[in-house]
Amino acid sequence: MTIAIRDVREHELDSVLALNNAAGPAILPLDAARLRRLYENAEYFRVAERGGALAGFLIGFGAQAQHDSVNFAWFRERYPDFFYIDRVAVASRRRGGGVGRALYADVQSYAELRYPQLACEVFLQPETDHALLFHGSFGFREVGQNVMTEHGIRAAMLMKPLCSYAWVRDTYGGMLPDLPWLQRPYAHLAAPPARLREAHA
Repeated sequence: MTIAIRDVREHELDSVLALNNAAGPAILPLDAARLRRLYENAEYFRVAERGGALAGFLIGFGAQAQHDSVNFAWFRERYPDFFYIDRVAVASRRRGGGVGRALYADVQSYAELRYPQLACEVFLQPETDHALLFHGSFGFREVGQNVMTEHGIRAAMLMKPLCSYAWVRDTYGGMLPDLPWLQRPYAHLAAPPARLREAHA
């Protein structure tokens, strides 16, 4: 079955919440209020759909976002510009079927036109070894570790350079062409994040 990646819709937030909280130890649980804040502030919030059902989602923020994640703050303290994958989850029945790779391919195609690096973390727990392998196969490398004291979790902090960024920056500056496939995945927001408004002023 084909995997379709598209912007999340507001009425799907309950389904996203359920998917997040059923994902296991690789991702922190959410409540509805926290998910609503992510929905209202994320630069990128897209879902994967397969066979007409929600199969996964991915949420991301640019480096200048007002985001209260401790792992996001860790990257902010060390790197001036990057795109941060805040969380990603795939429905258990869809794992191993390419949904995660489809989401990562989509977020990379978004980020590499706008940011020099892609950042994320993987929790260092026995149950999450597969996540390290997945990210390594996608080109991410560990740049440090961070202990999330509130949760008692140590995370491997990963980054991936985005090779197309320099060419896009040098060729287009902050004015990407007005093409359908370059449209921002923030249709759920009343207004796009400031960085993106400026890029298209």
